[in-house]
Amino acid sequence: MIWYEDEVHQLEAKLSANTNRVVFYGSSSIRLWNTLARDFPELDTFNLGFGGSTLAACAWYVDRLLLPAKPRSVVFYAGDNDLGDGRNPEEVFLFFYAFAQKMRLHLPDVPLTFLTIKISPTRWNLADPIRQTNRLIRHCVEQLPNARTIDTTTPLLGMDGRPRREFFQNDGLHLTPAGYEAWRNTLRQHLPLC
Repeated sequence: MIWYEDEVHQLEAKLSANTNRVVFYGSSSIRLWNTLARDFPELDTFNLGFGGSTLAACAWYVDRLLLPAKPRSVVFYAGDNDLGDGRNPEEVFLFFYAFAQKMRLHLPDVPLTFLTIKISPTRWNLADPIRQTNRLIRHCVEQLPNARTIDTTTPLLGMDGRPRREFFQNDGLHLTPAGYEAWRNTLRQHLPLC
């Protein structure tokens, strides 16, 4: 986890002034969502995303990032980097389970929203493992009190069932402003997030 330390230190420095908020936590898909405050003006949001992070890393850093933030609610996205690194769906599910157990132990009354792992053009070859991982996580979330999943893949797909290029940057992985707008519109259908 050493490669995340610089960014984690930067986030830790911001924590004391950013407690009791709706925390968006996770990988670069969260970190790069720089319009959160504008997209959800009725929520007091705090972006705790760190670039390139895996679901395993997010579970690892709960104690240093999520707990000190004292979140009112957590919106969580991670997992596609784990699968991109060659992890199988069962492993990624176990990382989520570790994360969920920390939430249950330390933040039992805090609502959790898991944004399902998106299928992107770059990771189209992983579409089936992504769907399997989402199913495993969704089943787990259904057993948790005060938790839910939101499908973030379907809004990014075209009529042919494949990711729409205009929603993704040139790398075929990260979202464009139009992609974040699709996510925003999807999340707004599920408000409140806290």
